[in-house]
Amino acid sequence: MAIKVMLVDDEAGVRLLLRKIIERKTEFEVVCECDNFTESVTLFAKTKPDVVFLDVEIVGASGLEFARIIADIEPKTKIIFATAHGEFMPQAFEVYAFDYLVKPFDMERVNLTLERIISLKGAGETETGKESDAVAVSAKDFSRLLIKGKESATFVDTKDIVLIQRENGNTVIYTEKTSYTTSASIGDIEARLDASVFMRSHKSYVINTKKIKRIEPYGRWTYVVFFEGLDKDALITSEKYEELKKKYD
Repeated sequence: MAIKVMLVDDEAGVRLLLRKIIERKTEFEVVCECDNFTESVTLFAKTKPDVVFLDVEIVGASGLEFARIIADIEPKTKIIFATAHGEFMPQAFEVYAFDYLVKPFDMERVNLTLERIISLKGAGETETGKESDAVAVSAKDFSRLLIKGKESATFVDTKDIVLIQRENGNTVIYTEKTSYTTSASIGDIEARLDASVFMRSHKSYVINTKKIKRIEPYGRWTYVVFFEGLDKDALITSEKYEELKKKYD
């Protein structure tokens, strides 16, 4: 299956150039492009691209604002800022950009980014059963979470939780056997977990550090975390990665 790409830039010529570069590699397919904020949000929800090439300056809003929306809907989307403004790199770091390319583009630099994306392809995700009716989470201590559904309530032992992530605007709690979807914020759930075991590795992820199998480089400022017993992965920032290494030194 091709890696789906979205192009968001207010210059049609830049979009055409990027399309030509990207589509030289058969692994990629440009599924949509636009020049403005409103349409970009609609197209993203409709096409669900794997990669978004995004200018900081787009019609109607900042590309940084669109990046924040992407991170909440689907944090695994690889956001690549492609802009003439190098000074926005710190803000790109804050929204967990995969890479930051400065115009005029160096062809080899763009190709290196595309090759890195290709090399990361294949870490597939397998969906497990979901309790999609969960709408709230509460807990009295660190040992258990109570996940409330419309007509039921499920207790989950926190020691069984491997990963918590934002997904399609909700929060999903993953154990090795199942998963639970809730409208509670990831921050609310994090506050009910043992901080010596669980880490907010990224804006959109909380991980059980005791379940980590390995960590590998991902984006320019990010790593990917793989777990024991779960066919899902998570992102961890370089800052949190250094913090984790110190914990186990």
